[in-house]
Amino acid sequence: MHSFAFNFSFAVYLLSILSYGISYITKKKFLEWIGLTFIIWAFIVEMLYIIWRWSGGNYAPMSNMYESLTLLVWLVSLLYFSFLYKISSETKRFPLLGLGFWVSLFSLVLLGIASLNDRSIQSLMPALQSNWLLLHVTTIMIGYASFALSFLGAGIYLVCFRKKVEEEKSYAFDGLMERTVVLGFLFLTIGIILGSVWANSAWGSYWSWDPKETWSLITWFFYATALHLRKSRNWKNEKFAWLSLAGFIIVLFTYFGVNYLLSGLHSYA
Repeated sequence: MHSFAFNFSFAVYLLSILSYGISYITKKKFLEWIGLTFIIWAFIVEMLYIIWRWSGGNYAPMSNMYESLTLLVWLVSLLYFSFLYKISSETKRFPLLGLGFWVSLFSLVLLGIASLNDRSIQSLMPALQSNWLLLHVTTIMIGYASFALSFLGAGIYLVCFRKKVEEEKSYAFDGLMERTVVLGFLFLTIGIILGSVWANSAWGSYWSWDPKETWSLITWFFYATALHLRKSRNWKNEKFAWLSLAGFIIVLFTYFGVNYLLSGLHSYA
């Protein structure tokens, strides 16, 4: 199942990228819909794979880097579908359809990184044998997936709309950046709170300034500042896009850098 799920998803994301790429060259819109269909197929297989790992290990598959990356890929697609539907229903068009190219490329990179990690289902270490694992990690990963989508939207905004503004798409991508950052900030906040409660239950302290905790707090303060600047100083469009890019760099260090460069209570992740 490991090999099938990985190879299928990897191949389908490549086909999605190819479909979008040909669409950009030939200007044939229907190829973007084919690219989106490929993402849906990968999404379904990844969901079934997560369920399979869950049933095989008898715990939520989010205890290590491989499992969390797999979950992150699935969540990014889920949020993309959600915002594609939401914004399309508001505009009566599909301004975010082309974002699927970057969602596929981003997912392909994450799958490549995941493949470098151990894929075997192992016994859960005592520190993680808790229902808090599902609650804490799920909320944090939804936050990260939201920030990832904001990052992708910001990149497209700066490349495509910074100088030549297409009003409808510019409005849609600016709205996407704001909504995903708000959603990510909400779930990051919940995740930090749940993690603190879990830490007190497991280690007898709500906060120990572990590197992961510290960088999660730095991430929280950055996005809190970004939202404050948007609401109070009207930092929208290009300015907010740069904030979204910078914020996700911090997220990447919190997610990857802390695990591999700094030692602490979360080193098992």
